Amino acid sequence: MIQATTSRLSCMLTSFRAHPGWHASVAALAFGLALQGCGTPPSPPPAAPLAAPTPTVAASAAGASVDSTHAQPVAAPTELQPSPLDLAPSTNSYAHRADALALARSIAQRQELDPKWTATVLAQARLNETVTRLIMPAANPGAKNWSAYRARFIEPIRIRAGVAFWKANEATLQRAQATYGVPMDIIAGVIGVETIYGRYTGNTPVLDTLATLSLDFPKGRSDRSAYFQDELGQFLKLCAEQNEDPMQVLGSSAGAIGLPQFMPGSIRKFAVDFDGDGHIDLRNSPADAIGSVANYLAQNGWQRGLPALYVVVPPKDENARADLLQPDIVPSFTAAEMQQAGAQLDDAGQRHRGLLALVMLHNGGAEPTYLAGTDNFYAITRYNQSSYYALAVVQLGQAVASAIRSGK
Repeated sequence: MIQATTSRLSCMLTSFRAHPGWHASVAALAFGLALQGCGTPPSPPPAAPLAAPTPTVAASAAGASVDSTHAQPVAAPTELQPSPLDLAPSTNSYAHRADALALARSIAQRQELDPKWTATVLAQARLNETVTRLIMPAANPGAKNWSAYRARFIEPIRIRAGVAFWKANEATLQRAQATYGVPMDIIAGVIGVETIYGRYTGNTPVLDTLATLSLDFPKGRSDRSAYFQDELGQFLKLCAEQNEDPMQVLGSSAGAIGLPQFMPGSIRKFAVDFDGDGHIDLRNSPADAIGSVANYLAQNGWQRGLPALYVVVPPKDENARADLLQPDIVPSFTAAEMQQAGAQLDDAGQRHRGLLALVMLHNGGAEPTYLAGTDNFYAITRYNQSSYYALAVVQLGQAVASAIRSGK
């Protein structure tokens, strides 16, 4: 713990007593004030315009028109008011950690945040051992099984929730499709797979999660602490830009936020104010979530009017099949090349003019499932790098759309 002389401590306490709502925790005060000496308490960072693209900018990049009555620029927020410090930081508080102070300095410099404010906020983060446990791979993951994976997502509860979400937000889904070129069923499929249309968005403090994975990433798997340190910086910057209290934001055990489960860096880069209220809110605004999912996919290569996949029968020859599978989910072959290798595409696939990927999904001990993935299937995997995830998105969206058409 950083030590302070009697006179310096008196200076700290006098300064903070002048600001109602702030407590005199010596450990946390020293943590925050060590960067710039005694004086006024940690001040919030200056308000800044939101760095994420507005719908107008994103649609322009995608070559689409925008309803200007809805796509409004985000106004600069008022100054962020930091949360009060705890009276007595617990033993798992990062207020006691020199490496946390160093990280606070680095984040403040990289994100152009007030150093004292940044250190004060990080001092309030808590080590969350549940997060470190959940980030580890399963001890016995078992064999990959598309049939079992599919059953988790294309099921009655999720489909009924999707129908209700679609009916409540149909006009917004239509506007997002027109703006970004991403079909309504794909947008609905993403939000349904991620959170069952907002039912399960996570209840873990994002500050604790990102601090834990930044400073105490568990050993035994590939170290991703650098990634989470960047996301922690993005999160603090986001809170400053959006006038959010960092202590009050809840999310998943990996730090993902809201209906579409965006990481903070993705919120700042891809989220849009699609309801036009001057504020991006992925936790409470279905419109912002819908527009942001569509913008994310458009910015990651979604092509208007292109199917995500085609039906295919793989080559019988093992070597030819292995050659087509080698690039995995990355579209690498023309339809003619796939057919020359022995693959059989459906009629629509044979007319496809771009590149395709032969994608294989295991079914435990049963025969695998194959599909011919387009650039749009690959775009979905930029959201979650899994062919199983992408196919679940496609099929859940189709199931919801089918239920809507049938009047269920």
